Amino acid sequence: MPGPAGPPRTTPAAAHGLAPELQAFVEHLAVERRLAERTLVLYSEALRRLQAAAATDGVPLLDAQPHHVRGWVAQLRGGGLGPRSIALALAAWRGLYRHWGRQGRIRANPVEGLRAPKAGRPLPKALAVEQAVQLTDHAQQRARAPASGAVPADPLLALRDHAIVELLYGSGLRVAEILGLDVRAGAAARGWVDLADASAQVLGKGSKRRTVPVGHAALAALRAWLELRPQLAAADEPALFVSRRGTRLSPGQLRLRLKAQSLQSGLATPVHPHMLRHSFASHLLQSSGDLRAVQELLGHASIATTQVYTKLDHQHLARVYDAAHPRARRKG
Repeated sequence: MPGPAGPPRTTPAAAHGLAPELQAFVEHLAVERRLAERTLVLYSEALRRLQAAAATDGVPLLDAQPHHVRGWVAQLRGGGLGPRSIALALAAWRGLYRHWGRQGRIRANPVEGLRAPKAGRPLPKALAVEQAVQLTDHAQQRARAPASGAVPADPLLALRDHAIVELLYGSGLRVAEILGLDVRAGAAARGWVDLADASAQVLGKGSKRRTVPVGHAALAALRAWLELRPQLAAADEPALFVSRRGTRLSPGQLRLRLKAQSLQSGLATPVHPHMLRHSFASHLLQSSGDLRAVQELLGHASIATTQVYTKLDHQHLARVYDAAHPRARRKG
């Protein structure tokens, strides 16, 4: 006798507008693979491109062959899609056909072996040391000791923003890592800060946990925020960083606040959170030269990912040379 039916599955919002068999694949990615919402959005968009190309050519998706897929990739390139976007589309298509292969719906994966055109890897954008200090000093000035007792929301947000900026630049955290932090450690917590140990436990990519040090500036900013956080946070909210409404701060809210702060601080270029992570890595490498340590602190699975910062370090040294060495400048 069959057991009780489980709760009904709902199609992720990102998959709306796709054919039922493609919606089922996105649901599989969401439920079984537990991919992030942003990844589901990107994969769903790639599947829409596949669905449209196959419909235009009158090819049922289950009957697609490698030459069909090569033609669809050529259409993407002709439409102005860049190499990285094409690579993402191929990853989504390849995953779809592998899924169907495991279900026995196809004999061979028509996307297997196809590669996107190579793209030059852009260097990460990092702030100069003095720019990073300018931003953190500005955040600190905005958060200067609100009076005790009831404090209006804006000074509370300034305290929160200062702690976030210090953690982003001082510990090199990703957006998801810093927003996943809870006030207290626990089995259900994705991450937390241990003030006594001056460290943070974070959940990085691939659900890998790592411990990162927290500097004295970030610790001081965190203590100031934690003292007044209860005035803003909802009673049962576990998140370390909360919004004006008292619930966990969202990535979009963080990006907007940091962009506004960077412009208010006098920086010419708006700063996004990952730029502070790049700055953390670049400045640490400039000072220590220890690539392995930077890899560990960033949580990179491969040293090759971290090596891009050596190019930034070389650019920094080249600028110092050009500015200081008497033989650096060529005479006209």
